[in-house]
Amino acid sequence: MPTWQQLRDAKFTEYERAADGWSTVSNRSDAARTRADQEMAGPLRATQKGEAQTSAERDLTQLGRNYQYLHSECGLVRTALNALASELSAAQKKLKQALDDAADLEFTVNEDGSVEYPRSADLPLAPRTSSGTGVAKSGAPVPYLPGAGEADGDPNKGEAEDIAERISQAVTSATETDNRYAKILRELKAPDGLVVTDDMLLDEAHDMGDVQKTVGTYLGKDSIPHGRSPVANRTWWDGLTQEEREEYQTLYPAEIGALDGIPSVVRDSSNRIVLDESRVQVKSELDALGPEPSKTVVTAGGVMRNPEWTAWQAMGGGRLKGQLDGMKAIQARLDQTGIDGLPPAYLLGFDTKDNGHAIVANGNPDTADNTAVYVPGTKSKLAGAEGDIRRMTRVWKEANSMSVSQSTSTITWIGYDAPQSITPEAMEKHWAYEGAPKLNNFLDGLQTVQGGPDASHTTVIGHSYGSTTVGAASKASGHFAADDIVVAGSPGMLVGDASDLDVGKSHVWSEAASDDLVPLGGKVAHLGGYKWGVQTFHGLPYDAGYVQTVPSDEAFDAHRMHVDTSGHSGYWDEDKDSLKNQAAVVVGRYDKVQEDH
Repeated sequence: MPTWQQLRDAKFTEYERAADGWSTVSNRSDAARTRADQEMAGPLRATQKGEAQTSAERDLTQLGRNYQYLHSECGLVRTALNALASELSAAQKKLKQALDDAADLEFTVNEDGSVEYPRSADLPLAPRTSSGTGVAKSGAPVPYLPGAGEADGDPNKGEAEDIAERISQAVTSATETDNRYAKILRELKAPDGLVVTDDMLLDEAHDMGDVQKTVGTYLGKDSIPHGRSPVANRTWWDGLTQEEREEYQTLYPAEIGALDGIPSVVRDSSNRIVLDESRVQVKSELDALGPEPSKTVVTAGGVMRNPEWTAWQAMGGGRLKGQLDGMKAIQARLDQTGIDGLPPAYLLGFDTKDNGHAIVANGNPDTADNTAVYVPGTKSKLAGAEGDIRRMTRVWKEANSMSVSQSTSTITWIGYDAPQSITPEAMEKHWAYEGAPKLNNFLDGLQTVQGGPDASHTTVIGHSYGSTTVGAASKASGHFAADDIVVAGSPGMLVGDASDLDVGKSHVWSEAASDDLVPLGGKVAHLGGYKWGVQTFHGLPYDAGYVQTVPSDEAFDAHRMHVDTSGHSGYWDEDKDSLKNQAAVVVGRYDKVQEDH
């Protein structure tokens, strides 16, 4: 245990300077990872072909992974050192206050921490006492109140006991703090070598949890906004020092990555840490279950379901495998910067809760002239992220080709819990109403970081049940943060007329293939809205009165865009008018939209 003299004389600025050094390494690693992803990947893919390209891409991916690991681990060391300095400084401050109090009272603090005090001149000396002084040590009965004294009533004794106890507590606190941080700092180390392995990433997740527990009083999770508006989130973020922002990013990446209203580059950096750690954790759990058994087996009685496969599924094998596939799809898009001219990707949200969620942007929406947010429908989840990401990649390509002088960002928003079955889940409205506040928060967050409603032309694209969620969001907000709404294969938007949506009917656009049965199914499920009017089909009336309408109905009064694709999922087929019409709305080129009349 250190002495009180050592605590008094300690210079904790040395820890802070060391933390600054680790901070520099962490920040430079994050910047290097960004350069590797955004500046090196494109030229490499444009100039290298064949095995040379494959090898270079593999090395570049590993390099980015290494930088990501350095960013996180060095950030944890920085935070631990800053927290250590903060806690030791607090103990030192308490000690110095006790020493100052002793000096003011003209008491003497001995080397062992005991306090020598003059006995009160107003009181007679105790029997067998040869001097007018006494010595107080720590450990006197609680409370240690000034003036408490013993039976002799000497107020100086109580003062001395209080000071001695405060000195002891300060030294004990410093010792406990030193031991606690020494343990965690010893664990924050990596093996030799230039390759970050899955085992190292698993250890990184463990380190993060340990540091969170250790520094809780210095940088706690409770101070991060939860359930507040994007504007409030941004206000909190702007009120932090740059050092505090960096510490929150690497210590609580999941919480920071989920905050609507803060810069996309911050969310992306944080969520990449979460993605890396989640991937190795899910892979570890999946590996522990063993290989996936065959789904069926052949028996004397014929082909039957394999009990081993059923057991594997019951233990979560299918769920884990699907989540891993989704994470691979996200990583693949993050690694595609520069391929076919694709812009950098930003991971604006990610978690594996329930069915899993992911928000992936093509291009930085914070600075985009045009922004599109795609809300997928039934069965959307992390496991199916590949298809949804591909759709918005295609929208970006078309939009970018239509308006090369403007910047465009297209976002796949798997940010709500969508129904996972056509019946009965997709026939229920609560999924839309529960998802609506999340969508509104995200859109408000975009508008906050972009600089207001006029900073970017924003289009929300809803597919299938996703359009129902868009309708619920528009009804709930009163200030839907979008300029246009595009729906494809909509089963209904919970309103009866396009004018009931916040963007106004002139900015509501609908696509429905002739063989897409979902709009009709939506009427069966009553996902549409009602209005007094006449239902027509190609101008011919077939129903009148208080009729239910969905966006593809003439009575809904939306722009009905020309569709040259078939089925419920073909609206994003390449080189089709269905896709081009969506892109035209995204960039505000309404004159290029082909409508059916």
